Amino acid sequence: MLGAELFFNREPREITASEGAAWTTGWIVLALLWGAGTWYLAGSRSGLEFLTGYVIELSLSIDNVFVFVVVFSYFQVPREFRYRVLMWGVMGALLMRGAMIGAGTFLIHRFDWILYVFGGFLVLTGLRMVRQDDHEVNPENNPLLRVLRKWIPITKRYYGQQFFIERMGRRAATPLFVTLIVIESTDVVFAVDSIPAIFGVTREPFIVYTSNILAVACLRSLYFVLEGAVQRFRYLDLGIAAVLVFIGVKLLLHGAIHIPILVSLFVVLSILGGSVAASWWVEEYAD
Repeated sequence: MLGAELFFNREPREITASEGAAWTTGWIVLALLWGAGTWYLAGSRSGLEFLTGYVIELSLSIDNVFVFVVVFSYFQVPREFRYRVLMWGVMGALLMRGAMIGAGTFLIHRFDWILYVFGGFLVLTGLRMVRQDDHEVNPENNPLLRVLRKWIPITKRYYGQQFFIERMGRRAATPLFVTLIVIESTDVVFAVDSIPAIFGVTREPFIVYTSNILAVACLRSLYFVLEGAVQRFRYLDLGIAAVLVFIGVKLLLHGAIHIPILVSLFVVLSILGGSVAASWWVEEYAD
């Protein structure tokens, strides 16, 4: 799928919402087929764990789209170059999340009590999200951006879809590379939330990583679908916060109370579906 996307998008061009919707549908269908294969080969429990993990990761990944909109607007990235930034951003995210999942798996197998730490962290993160009024994202506050500006010259204008150029015998970064760095670093922040959340569903590394990959890989096309409608999902953050609190409580109680995976899936879908439905109702009728 990644190869197909690269093949059809070799030249810089603007991706339409309908094209983004087609690719998003393809990724979701692929994820469902992967889940069906997991169910068939590894049993119903593994299949449900994958589906629950995928729903959680995809919902948490939608928050990334809000950040993409702010970052692209801040750096005034031409629309025809945004796909290239997102493609490389997702490639980096897959590698970084793989490393973080590997570290998390090692810690869980070595120190079982780390699950309580993950649970407490998720509960606090969910409560913090409830107190936040909106998406306050200021790329200028990104520490990596400040370090980058100290070590390499940055041009003031774009040079096509190039990340670097040669200027006066010295390599300089373009604003497109700066945008990529900001997006990559913000994804690390989101991964700190999402990876402990998936460990609340399963401790099987194969399911953890594949559900993460398929959710993150969908982000590029999902951005082009949602970029003009992100403000309509006004209650989605509350839904995501509630999911994080639920998974956090589940981790905190895992030694005393076992919550069946089917119940977890129902709760997660109900919370997210309710937040989307409430957002739609307010958007259509309340205003």
